[in-house]
Amino acid sequence: MKIGITIGDINGIGPEVIIKALSDPRVLTSFTPVIYGSYKVMSYHKNIVKDSSIVFHSIQNGKQAVANKVNLVNCWDDNINISLGKATTDGGKYAYLALDRAMSDIKDGSIDAIVTAPINKNAMQMAKFPYPGHTEYFTANDGKSQSLMLLVGDSLKVALATNHVPISQVADTITKELIMEKIKILNKTLIEDFGYERPVISVLGLNPHASDDSVIGDEEEKVIRPAIVELKKQGIMVTGPYPADGFFGSGLWRKTDAILAMYHDQGLIPFKALSFGTGTNVTAGLSFVRTSPDHGTAYDIAGNNVADESSFLNAIFTAVDMVQSRKDYYSSKENALVRRVKQSAGIHE
Repeated sequence: MKIGITIGDINGIGPEVIIKALSDPRVLTSFTPVIYGSYKVMSYHKNIVKDSSIVFHSIQNGKQAVANKVNLVNCWDDNINISLGKATTDGGKYAYLALDRAMSDIKDGSIDAIVTAPINKNAMQMAKFPYPGHTEYFTANDGKSQSLMLLVGDSLKVALATNHVPISQVADTITKELIMEKIKILNKTLIEDFGYERPVISVLGLNPHASDDSVIGDEEEKVIRPAIVELKKQGIMVTGPYPADGFFGSGLWRKTDAILAMYHDQGLIPFKALSFGTGTNVTAGLSFVRTSPDHGTAYDIAGNNVADESSFLNAIFTAVDMVQSRKDYYSSKENALVRRVKQSAGIHE
C-alpha cells in the first residue's frame, strides 16, 4: 500500500511532524510512504528534528516508490527562503504544488491514499489558491459536487453539514437536500471505510435547544427533521435533531456511531475538547481516501522541535485502515455477486 503525504506549509510544523511520524518503526512494515515536497526543504527540517535517522529516497512520481524506503517526490528544484512561523506567498505556493502532484498520482492509481500536512489559509490565498481549504480542493479535483468533512477520534466521529461557511450564512446554506446528501455520504463511508454494518447517525439541531418546538428558530422543523424522516424511510438509521449542548453534556454522544453537526464550531469544539491531539480529519465522499491531522500549521512552535506527531501518525494509520476496509468491502461485494450468478446458473460450490 502506497500512502502519499503532502508537505503542507513549509513554514509550519508539517515537515517536522512528517519526519517524526515516519521515523516510527511501524511505518515501513505497514505501508510505503511517498512524500510530495522538496528534498532541500525536508533536509532543512530534518536538521531541526536532529535525532532523526530518516533517509529520503528521491523519485519522480508515485509509480517509482520503493518498498521499505521513505520515498520523496521532488515537486520543485527552486532555492527558496523558509520563514519559520510566518504566512508567506512561498508557503502557499509550494504547498499548492505538492497538492497538485499528489492529486495527479492518486488519479492515475500511483498511490492509494493522500495524507495532508497542514496549510495556512492566508498563505494559500496569497498564492492564489482558489479554494477555502483542502476539503474543497479535493472535492473539486475529484469531480464531486459534495463531500463531507469528518473528524475521527478513538470513540467519537463528528461530521459537518457546512464546512468553512461564515456563521451569518449557515442558516441559508442548510437545506433538506444538503442534510440528506451529507448523511448519505456519512452512512456510506461508515459502512465502506470503517466497517459498520448498520451505523447509527445522530443529527444536531441548528438553534439553541434545537429550537424548542420552533420557539427559537424553525430550521429544525422545516429542514432538518423532514430530512431525517425521509432518510429513515430509505433505511438509514438516523435520529435527532438534538440540542448540541445537552447531547454532549449528557454523554449521549457515546451511544451513537457518528454525529452530524450543522456548522464548523458546533462540531469541532466538542471534538477537539474530547480528542485533540489524537483526532483525524477525513474527507468522505471522494473516490479515494484522504486524511489529515486535527491541528494546523502551529506557527508559534515551528522550528522548535517540540511539535507532537501523534495526530499526524493517527491520520496516516487511519488512511491505511480505510484503504484496507474499502478493499475488503468491495471484495466481499464482488464475491457475493459471483455467488449469486453461480447460484442462478445452477452452479453449487
